Amino acid sequence: MRSRYIILPLLCICTAVAAQEPRHNHSEDSTDVFFRHLDLNEVTVTGVTGDTKLKHSTAPVSIVSPQTLRATAATNIIDAIAHQPGVSQLTTGGSISKPIIRGLGYNRVVVMSEGVRQEGQQWGDEHGVEVDGNSVGSVEILKGPASLMYGSDAMAGVVILHPQPTLPQGEMRANVSTEYQTNNGLFDYTLSMAGNQKGFVWDARYSDKMAHAYKNKYDGYVPGSQFRERAGRLLLGVNKSWGHSRLSWNAYHLTPGIIEGERNEATGKLVCATDNVKTYGKALPFQQVKHYKAVWDNSINLPSGYLKAIIGYQQNRRQEFEESAEEYELFFKMHTLTYDLRYVSQEFSGWKLSTGIGGMYQQSGNEGEEYLIPDYRLFDFGIYATTTKSLNEKWTLNGGVRYDHRRMHGDGLIEDGEQRFMDFTRHFNGLTGSVGAVCNVNRHLNLRLNVARGFRTPNMSELASNGVHEGSIRYELGSQQLKAEYSLQADLGADFSSRYFSAQVALFANRIDNYIFTHRLQEVIEPGYLTYAYTQGDARLLGLEAGIDFHPIHSIHFSNSFSYVDAQLLDQPADTKYLPFTPAPHWSSELKWELSHHSHTTVNHRHTTDANHRSLFNNLFVALNLDSYLRQTHIYSADETETETPGYALLNLSAGTDILVKGKKIAECYITANNLLDKAYQNHLSRLKYADENAVTGRRGVYNMGRNIIFKVVIPIIISR
Repeated sequence: MRSRYIILPLLCICTAVAAQEPRHNHSEDSTDVFFRHLDLNEVTVTGVTGDTKLKHSTAPVSIVSPQTLRATAATNIIDAIAHQPGVSQLTTGGSISKPIIRGLGYNRVVVMSEGVRQEGQQWGDEHGVEVDGNSVGSVEILKGPASLMYGSDAMAGVVILHPQPTLPQGEMRANVSTEYQTNNGLFDYTLSMAGNQKGFVWDARYSDKMAHAYKNKYDGYVPGSQFRERAGRLLLGVNKSWGHSRLSWNAYHLTPGIIEGERNEATGKLVCATDNVKTYGKALPFQQVKHYKAVWDNSINLPSGYLKAIIGYQQNRRQEFEESAEEYELFFKMHTLTYDLRYVSQEFSGWKLSTGIGGMYQQSGNEGEEYLIPDYRLFDFGIYATTTKSLNEKWTLNGGVRYDHRRMHGDGLIEDGEQRFMDFTRHFNGLTGSVGAVCNVNRHLNLRLNVARGFRTPNMSELASNGVHEGSIRYELGSQQLKAEYSLQADLGADFSSRYFSAQVALFANRIDNYIFTHRLQEVIEPGYLTYAYTQGDARLLGLEAGIDFHPIHSIHFSNSFSYVDAQLLDQPADTKYLPFTPAPHWSSELKWELSHHSHTTVNHRHTTDANHRSLFNNLFVALNLDSYLRQTHIYSADETETETPGYALLNLSAGTDILVKGKKIAECYITANNLLDKAYQNHLSRLKYADENAVTGRRGVYNMGRNIIFKVVIPIIISR
């Protein structure tokens, strides 16, 4: 269902705002129904400068709706959104994905979950996002520097994972969903129950997911690509006229195998450490990732606006098992405390103000036998203010400024009589801001312009790493002399919509000072591993996203989108000219036929027309999608850091429907065929592309998943209204 979340102006929005829980209204109706009847001009996004109507947002924002997420076949939440224009993912097998926004990733993208920034050692190649996709209600994606609201690390943008909204007063609901994928035998199920009784709200859910090794026609089954994921969430709170106070607990356990890509020299087949390549259990080597999070979310309505306070605690435990399933060799244990206090005013005389303070304290330690980064402590805080001014019905101006301070201290370590890590302290200060304007020319056309300055401090891996990074298959050396990165980005966009046609285009230019990257050294520190060191240089990125949707009749949609980014290091020779791991140009085309849609039927089982009572299916659709990735020749070729990637196209087919009994929805059913023609391909951002060469065929690396048929069923259960 990846083609369903191609964002086109108004097409995506008309189903997207459901996850945005109204601040003052604690009796939300069904989110999908809310979207169907909502005036598009009233769509509100939360991640730019507080609550802002989308038509007044100068920064580029994309939204993925609840219904789209339910209909999407994906192995993790980043995979579910990675085909948005301007968004891609750095992958390792099926369980680990990192978001890339407009060519930038790692610590340059902030992921927000439960209202706090997700902190889980995101500097590592093989470290994914520790969030259960089944607990996500909708997604906002901010493209471009968002340091104004989120501080350091939000240079490329922000992915905001909104939880499921609380239910209206007097309702109790349960939900059961399950999914099966044929390629890797993935099976998952989710159980949830939520309610709202006299303002007391709760939401409890449990998810379990398991998969054996995936396969493709070149490699067969890929050992080490199996994984097991379990997650739970509990929310308790109160919704009252004065606001709300809610406490949520999240637990996430992931046990992914590690794909080494080693091959038998005689046969060329991948070496498997177990007799059963299709095992669902652990097989060496593997990781054990545990992430725990508690968040206290409070909002108080005031006569002139509202006051919001969020405090979060997270513990991330990442273990790596190489020789024994009982003894870990690498163990990172990290504690993070985040805080955010903000005030947002109501609109007065066309003005709207927002101000706040936020930051975090973080402590990370090594408890294994191997070391890559030192034990460290981090403290930062930021203070900001933003303002929005509506000049008339057409023009909206907004802007703001922020100051950040971050202190990082790395502990020294002497190992076997030698200095492994030096004791050091660094201080970083950043002043950022943005200014923009949007012109609502008429009800069909909007023009947007935004200029923003971003800021990112080096992470501890970049400052002080000294050891073998198994995820990168190399020895890495940090530099304590690295400076903070600063970016200046300009965005220009336009979107148009009419009864039969909608389109959008977004252009951006980004200049980054002190861009941090790695380069190869001739020195060999650890036999069998190449040595890489972190360094800096200036970079510039140019790109665009464009989309068009043509619907000559209500039931037919023909959609196309295109994304492109050109990312270069300045003043560099040809082999080091381009930034490594830049996404290939991407074009996606979809033809969708909505066979039936009864607007009077709702997921809340309200009264329906007589025609609806006689119908078995609602929202029945069939879609054919062609996902095309052009050849990527803009690579960082020095020291074989990257190789060119040929272009390829994937054909996908999907269908879905609601099942009705007496006009009431009893289930949602979806069938998806991804890579229908079983194309053998390597995504340019797949780390497995650089695994060992097959001596028999001459092909290097491991290929992506082949044909995959996915079956998904969602069963909503109304307990009381």
